[in-house]
Formats: sequence, C-alpha cells, structure tokens
Amino acid sequence: MEKIRPEEFRQLADYVADITGIAFDQSKSFLIESRLGPLAAELGCANYQEFYSKIKSNRHPRLVNQVIDAITVNETYFFRDQTPFNLLRHKIIPDKIDQKSAGASKLGNDLNIWSAACSTGQEVYSIAILLRELLGDVFKWRIRILGTDVSEAAVMAASRGRYNQAEIERGLTAIQRQKYFKQTGESWQVTDEIRAMVSFRQLNLLKPFKGLSTFDIILCRNVAVYFDKENRKLVFDRIANQLSANGALLIGSTESLFGISDRFQRREYLNSVFYEKQY
Repeated sequence: MEKIRPEEFRQLADYVADITGIAFDQSKSFLIESRLGPLAAELGCANYQEFYSKIKSNRHPRLVNQVIDAITVNETYFFRDQTPFNLLRHKIIPDKIDQKSAGASKLGNDLNIWSAACSTGQEVYSIAILLRELLGDVFKWRIRILGTDVSEAAVMAASRGRYNQAEIERGLTAIQRQKYFKQTGESWQVTDEIRAMVSFRQLNLLKPFKGLSTFDIILCRNVAVYFDKENRKLVFDRIANQLSANGALLIGSTESLFGISDRFQRREYLNSVFYEKQY
C-alpha cells in the first residue's frame, strides 16, 4: 500500500465522519492508515484512492460495516470507571424505584435502561449484574436493558456474551465471575439469567432512532467526544427525546453538556455528575 496522500485522507475522513460521526483532522492521518490500511490491502487495493472507489461503488455491500468495525474503538471492560455504577447503585436506581413504587398504578414495575454505545457488551452486562445484586428478585420487575452500537461486529460479540480470560478479569470480582458466568473451556459465558435481562441491536447515533421506546436511564459514555459540536448537539437532543420525564443521563467523566444542550439539568451526588431531563 502506498502512503496515504492528503486528498485521499480528506476523502476517507469525510466518509468516516458521515457513517460514524467520528471526526479526524489531518494530524490523525496515521489512524486512518493503521485502521483502514489492512482492510484496503485485503481487498487488493494499491492505494487509498482505489480503496475509496471500492467503498463508493456499492459492489461490496458488507464493506461499510467492515470500515465501521475497523475505525471504531471498542476498548471497554466490566464496571468501567466505577463512578457511574456507584451513581446507579446508590442514587439513580434507588430514586427510580422509589418513584415507581410511589406511583405504582401509573408507572408499574418497568425499568428501561439504554447503553447507547455498548461496544462488546461489558457495560450492559455490568448493569444487569448491578440490578441483580441491588434488587435481589429482579423478576418482580419488568427490566429491559438495551445495548446498541454502530459496529456490527461489536454487537454480535455482545450478543454472544462470551469473554476470554483477560476480558473476564477486567472489572469483575472472583465472586461475580463465578456467580454470573460459566466457564466453558478457555472462555466464560454469561448465565442465562443475566442474558435474559438484555438485548442488543446495531444503531448509528447519527441516524434517526427508529423503533426505540422511552427509557428511565440512558448511558452514552465516551462516544460523543469523537463527534464535532453540531453532531453532539444533534445526538443529545435525540437522546432527550428518548428519556422519560426526569430520566437520568450518564456521560463520560471528561465530557460535559455545557454549550451542547439545555434540555438537561446537571446534578451532583457524592462529587459525581449525572444529568436529569428537564423537557
């Protein structure tokens, strides 16, 4: 493969931004090369212009998903960053339970949670485990935890719920591993009880959120930071539309909605931040 030229980088960067929302400037040309170069070589392309032409030709229908899978960063682990899970355990979920219990005839025992950039599923299964530990008999509740991601490969891996030894040791206690996973050979499979609480689907946050209901809690962590400001505004406005009244939103620890959306009220609990829908 020839080294990527500035005009080729611009074409591919614009294309990547269009299908994923991830913005690359010229200083990140090495990322385009390192992530898309192997795919281009696999297709027998001599240069990135030829690769771009193949993408745009529509003769390779699965190529778009392959580009997305190559570009997106699926770095994650169970109970990542702990802070949001402490918020869920000690503040957000107890508040939701109290609200629904106080108005049971209207709200019922539904609890709907969406992980809007679930990667390979660790965040979703962490939420399910937390609820199992917090609520005890989860079957008294109609719990729905949805995980979505732009990457088809990530969603497929999440749906399988199978993790290798290195993955299973990141974030889980030994007790949690033994209680909520079954070891099969060199991998660990999530138990049926936990798997039954969750579902997964592919979804691009820059496209209309078709087929989604409303949620009590939404987690959209460490993904919008890769979008430009206009796309961040678009995404969080759509997320607000999917939240129930006074629904809670959790974003990344380095992210902020200041200047992005006025539809959320910033809340603090034990020096941690979450957002509550205002309208």
